[in-house]
Amino acid sequence: MATDVVVLAAGKGTRMKSSLPKVLHCLAGRPLLQHVVDAANSLQTPRVIIVTGHESDKVRSEIKGTDLCYVEQQLQLGTAHAVQQALPLVRCDATVLILYGDVPLIQPDTIQAMVDLAADGSLVLLTAVLDDPSGYGRIIRNSAKAVTAIVEQKDATPEQLGICEVNTGVLALPAAKLKNWLPAIDNNNAQQEYYLTDIIALAHEDNCKIKTSQPLFPQEIEGVNNRSQLSRLERYYQRQYSERLMMAGITIADPDRLDVRGKLTAGTDNFIDINVLFEGNVDLGNNIHIGPNCVIIDSCIGDGVEIKANSIVEGSMIGPGCVVGPFARLRTGTEMAENAKIGNFVETKKSILGKGTKINHLSYVGDASLGANVNVGAGTITCNYDGVNKYQTVIGDNAFIGSNTSLVAPVNIGKDATVGAGSTITCNVADDELGLTRAEQRNIQGWKRPTKKIHPSSN
Repeated sequence: MATDVVVLAAGKGTRMKSSLPKVLHCLAGRPLLQHVVDAANSLQTPRVIIVTGHESDKVRSEIKGTDLCYVEQQLQLGTAHAVQQALPLVRCDATVLILYGDVPLIQPDTIQAMVDLAADGSLVLLTAVLDDPSGYGRIIRNSAKAVTAIVEQKDATPEQLGICEVNTGVLALPAAKLKNWLPAIDNNNAQQEYYLTDIIALAHEDNCKIKTSQPLFPQEIEGVNNRSQLSRLERYYQRQYSERLMMAGITIADPDRLDVRGKLTAGTDNFIDINVLFEGNVDLGNNIHIGPNCVIIDSCIGDGVEIKANSIVEGSMIGPGCVVGPFARLRTGTEMAENAKIGNFVETKKSILGKGTKINHLSYVGDASLGANVNVGAGTITCNYDGVNKYQTVIGDNAFIGSNTSLVAPVNIGKDATVGAGSTITCNVADDELGLTRAEQRNIQGWKRPTKKIHPSSN
């Protein structure tokens, strides 16, 4: 049976105190709504219908996914009214699953279980038993423990407020029944809104079987209404991610000081120190040591690599046995072959380092190709940009580049060539040659260093 997922994402999120729509605030590097869409897309052949409202165009432009459908709720008249906007796109033979764009941690297993339970034509409601049910609608059951209604907190009696089983808002039901019951919902309540929760009472009156299901953990159902709630869910998410990594054989110095904003794939026997941030898609091999305060983005790190403290690695491929940092910056397009080294205060961009090549300190190497066992001295710069175009520097195997050298691209340095320290190289240096550009040194005898004049008023 087909599944149509309706995601309610029309609210402004006033309590976020932000010009950004609430559902576009990020958790673990992705918008809240993106988490929900990704969970929905885990179902088999779903149609995902997103109900937008505030800043609709911005929401559409930020959310990624294939075959997403959008409808707009121009007036905020309640959850039932929001679902009503999506009905024209709902297939008549589908099971409809209703999710919320500000409830980001709903799990694929949880919603799949609900869809499976609804396959026989039942209405399935996701409920949870909370120690503190404040703010949630309460589940009303009869003497036979069957669900008969949901009462919102603002409309509940003192006795009903004592109920700890709450409505999460997430439900699954046949499309035909949803289309039949929605028009019967009215706004005769304290908020004068059309509550989707009223559909439960209509289902009970219609003798439809109502089933309940529970989330795997309570944070699945937590919505984000302010930045404090967002922060709590962020820390929960990151702690759970750390737990999974540790169970997979990775040592994490402090699980509360690791952030993963994307997907981290890793081997075993890796060590991750404090305050490390992974973004995008990162692939770690085995026996890797990552020092404190590092940022690694969309990169592949080979076995036995050491990334020392305060280094940034982005869009790079680091081969086995390499050493990076401390305080190194590898920009997009950097590739390091086996046992290469990029040391402290070195920046690279679109550069390939051959096996065993070393750039130990205080250098910039951009748009360059370095062969094997090249040694680049401190203060070396590849001058790759003329203000309009970028040019390549090519350095052959076993070349030696002296300290404080400027290589003005395009330029080739041959195999086993040497460039003397302090040179500005504008022409190619052939294999085995020494390239050197230095002015003749002059020593001036009797030279007097200038002295500072002392103004009388300064005494």
